[in-house]
Amino acid sequence: MESASHIVIVEDEAIQRQLLVTYLTAQGFRVSAFDRGGGLRTLLERELPDLVLLDVRLPGEDGFSLARYVRERGPQVGIVMVSSAGETVDRVLGLESGADDYVAKPYEPRELLARMRSVLRRSRTPAATSASRVRMGRCVLDLEERVLREGNGDGTEEKLTAGEFELLRTFAANPHRPLERDWLMQVTSHRDRSPIDRAIDLRVARLRRKIEYNPAHPQAIRTVRGVGYMFVPDGT
Repeated sequence: MESASHIVIVEDEAIQRQLLVTYLTAQGFRVSAFDRGGGLRTLLERELPDLVLLDVRLPGEDGFSLARYVRERGPQVGIVMVSSAGETVDRVLGLESGADDYVAKPYEPRELLARMRSVLRRSRTPAATSASRVRMGRCVLDLEERVLREGNGDGTEEKLTAGEFELLRTFAANPHRPLERDWLMQVTSHRDRSPIDRAIDLRVARLRRKIEYNPAHPQAIRTVRGVGYMFVPDGT
């Protein structure tokens, strides 16, 4: 139920923050609000919210840094960034930081609500964590047997390295969500990516040859420019 969704607002303008708390509470959400990043970081130590509404310009730590921190702590947490600038560079930086969507001030509350609900729906899309078999392009990934098979899952088995399986499992658990290369490296290889490290790109290229109908025009594992990659179930 939407009433169970926990929304965290990080907004330094007191009036704007209170207006958001009042509006979103009236919509049935459970709402927490902070004027800077410290409160958000403390909350994340004890629980992961469903969505964070994050202002870009904050005293001390900016919204981009906080978005990266949220994404590291919880890949499934929705992030909507808000900025009064409305500049393309802020939108790009926000997405690179792991945000799911971006809204420029001034905004219509109903538009903001619609964008938040859209992000929440995507974050609740059934994923690998609740299914043992996940359709990926022309193949099916069997999470219990840790194998990839052609067709409906009963065809020829495609060989997977441990790293390739971990990457596919991570994509399956985060459908419709742009995932940063650095984050993918950390969660699948347990190490940081260096500026010249192309391991994730090479691994994605190999997987595309295995699962895509046309690897030159991938539909299951798509490139998100300036960010990384996104898994789109059934190419939808």
